[in-house]
Amino acid sequence: MNLRIGHGYDIHRLVEGRPLILGGVTIDHSLGLDGHSDADVLVHTVMDALLGALALGDIGHYFPPDDPRWRGANSLVLLQQVAAMVRERGWRVVNVDTVLVAERPRLRPHVAAMAVNMATRLGISPDRVGVKATTNEKLGPEGREEGISCSAVALLVHDPDRRHGP
Repeated sequence: MNLRIGHGYDIHRLVEGRPLILGGVTIDHSLGLDGHSDADVLVHTVMDALLGALALGDIGHYFPPDDPRWRGANSLVLLQQVAAMVRERGWRVVNVDTVLVAERPRLRPHVAAMAVNMATRLGISPDRVGVKATTNEKLGPEGREEGISCSAVALLVHDPDRRHGP
């Protein structure tokens, strides 16, 4: 099989005293996402989609939340490591598509920068990284502004000649 698709999903609680970082972009907001690393739910979801496409488990297996090495870690750096794992196995990322769900703040003004940040770490052009933002119409934990969730899919193609380059 020359193509693989992976799906990722994650949700993080919004809390006081933490920065809100999505796709490597720090967004001005009174609340931030809770987590062991920088809690970038968007990047975490993309990593899980990539790992899932190759049946490699999830990010908790590689970056356990109880391991002090990953406390406060920049998720874009972790994404770069996951992208290297994909390449080392003879695959390359064709594209990634994501949906962020948050009632506030407005995320649409930041999606282009998020896509560029992730594309850079994945070694692909930004037009291959879709980032969409929506609300949950005041329903569920996202609608009550208790958290932000994200869903992502990633398409990989087998390319054994490009094991070490982007």
